[in-house]
Amino acid sequence: MADTSAADQPWIMPDDAVPLLELKFDQASLGTLRAELGRCAEVNGLAETDLSNFILAVNEIATNAIRYAGGHGRLSLWRCGPQLCCLVVDDGPGIPRRHLDQARRPTPGHIGGHGLWLARHICTSIQIDSDRRSGTRVLLQYALPALGP
Repeated sequence: MADTSAADQPWIMPDDAVPLLELKFDQASLGTLRAELGRCAEVNGLAETDLSNFILAVNEIATNAIRYAGGHGRLSLWRCGPQLCCLVVDDGPGIPRRHLDQARRPTPGHIGGHGLWLARHICTSIQIDSDRRSGTRVLLQYALPALGP
């Protein structure tokens, strides 16, 4: 069997990462997820708009897991160098291709489709692995502010 590194599968936490948070979530615990996520992100240097944006992006992906993938998911948060990495995993039926490929902003007034679009615009990068057999893994990466001199 070939050795698979975190670079080959970015949803695997790299060896040099600092684990910050592991949570299972559902509709009832979404508020707790946001609070814990905010606490960890703030301790690691996010503040004000950056903090709100990061929480918003992760909340949108977690909400999609609840809404479309069986009502629950798992979140892992870690710090790797100058960025926060947040992995949201679900066991649902996968994201339809039309949503994965959608780079345009959803039409105003259209319900749905805004979560992935927002996350793509807020985060430094977003990587998605999704299929019917194994569910969906969404890795959000968000740059931390540079430390002062």
